[in-house]
Amino acid sequence: MKGILFAKLKLFLRKPWLFVIMTGVCVMFAFFTSQGEVNKIPIPYSVVGDSEEMDRIVDELKGAEAFQFQEMTEEQLKEYVSEGERQSGLILMPDDFRIMISSNTGTTSLLQQVVGKAYSDMKYKKAVEEAALSEGIPSAEVSGWFHEAETAPVFSIKEASFKGDDTFVYDPKLQSLFGFSLFFVIYTIAFNVSTILNEKNEGVWDRIILSPTRKWEMYAGNLVHSFILGYVQLALIFFVFRYITDVNFYGNFTTVLLLLVPYVFTIVSLSMLITGIVKKVQHFSAVIPIVAVSMAMIGGAFWPLEIVKSPILLGISKVVPITYGMEALKGATINGWGTEQLMLPVSVLILMGVLMMGIGINFMERRHV
Repeated sequence: MKGILFAKLKLFLRKPWLFVIMTGVCVMFAFFTSQGEVNKIPIPYSVVGDSEEMDRIVDELKGAEAFQFQEMTEEQLKEYVSEGERQSGLILMPDDFRIMISSNTGTTSLLQQVVGKAYSDMKYKKAVEEAALSEGIPSAEVSGWFHEAETAPVFSIKEASFKGDDTFVYDPKLQSLFGFSLFFVIYTIAFNVSTILNEKNEGVWDRIILSPTRKWEMYAGNLVHSFILGYVQLALIFFVFRYITDVNFYGNFTTVLLLLVPYVFTIVSLSMLITGIVKKVQHFSAVIPIVAVSMAMIGGAFWPLEIVKSPILLGISKVVPITYGMEALKGATINGWGTEQLMLPVSVLILMGVLMMGIGINFMERRHV
């Protein structure tokens, strides 16, 4: 088996383009479909004066979840608001702020609260620093106090909310990332597994059987190679989004990487099943896109299954691997599931994988001995 893996590795290094293209396309699709700031309200702002306090206020505002602040000159800001291109504009001054509005909406009061809190926090910190300085305590030490209080607070507050049975949490970034990643990796895995069919038809396996290599080692070498490529592709994509685009995995990035293992195994098994059913590589190349796109649409890769109302489609989704892959990944991140809750989708994926692998190898041996 080691020899087969080594040979597969050398062939991959000669022609890595399928892997590279699929990885790049997946990253682009997931990135561009998740970058729209649909949940943030754009607010132009202009700064009057230049001081350290103003920099603090701007940094505080940029951390607001509800707004996306865009800096521009005061003339541009007034033009934007007067022409109705933005509902509100913000002029920041050293000791006060002014909100310009084109129409009075609920956004105005929320914006006033956010900006007012930023100014209050800045004034409070400034008052503490001045009081400490009068006692001979340097401002650097006071800044250290605030940093310690923010990073390691004495009290921890846990936020929770009540949800109805028909509500769900939606994160567009993770939906796009998980969906397109699980979809595109099907092609990478499937076309690597299909080399078994190609090698059998060309008589390569007949020649290898004459060597000391056993048949199970030939299957294992090809399937392990496909599994490694598929897993590495998914891991690379997730590392890019975790450390470069800073996608929030809700503190469970390691768990997400572990949950990829049963999904990749199931897709390898599905590819083995299709390889055992079809007779030619051309047939395989025609079937895989149909299967991949259908599974992605039915399994909730392109949109959340929670918005699907058809009982027929929901019933079909129960036999699609992507359904349980998305359920496990979103459960570990968005929904905050524990180990017991994650065991159901993981167990179903493993069961699917074992069944499809056994049936696929059986079909392969009957058709192509």
